[in-house]
Amino acid sequence: MGVEIERKFLVRGDGWRALGEGVLLRQGYLSSAPERTVRVRVEGGAAMLTIKGRSTGATRSEWEYPIPIPDAQALLDALCERPLIEKKRYRIPFDGMVWEVDEFLGENAGLVVAEIELSAEDQAFSKPDWVGEEVTHDPRYFNSSLIRNPYSRWV
Repeated sequence: MGVEIERKFLVRGDGWRALGEGVLLRQGYLSSAPERTVRVRVEGGAAMLTIKGRSTGATRSEWEYPIPIPDAQALLDALCERPLIEKKRYRIPFDGMVWEVDEFLGENAGLVVAEIELSAEDQAFSKPDWVGEEVTHDPRYFNSSLIRNPYSRWV
């Protein structure tokens, strides 16, 4: 079993844009229940099936499996909950770590979040000046929540 320890923050300004090249992601959920999410994702030339357990703090169990892109596309088109999550992901190195900045598209356009994966919940890390308020524990910002309550409905 894998474990994911991740912290999530809102992004301020556009200073991050020049620091990385965005890759388009398309993902959907076969299950978006908080106690177990099952996600299909196509990112660039790869596709993954990911199963995650309930979050405890910033930690949750996670299993990821590569799947053929045609299978992933079929699952996204026919079986996943709507709306699909579409976003551009930028991987930005900073102070020995890699930040993933997600610029959401479609019904979640306008939302930009930065995530950092850690090896322990109490691991120290530096934040770039474009990283703002922490939203790790706010379930509205979970991708699986954004299909039920897209960002466009918040504002």
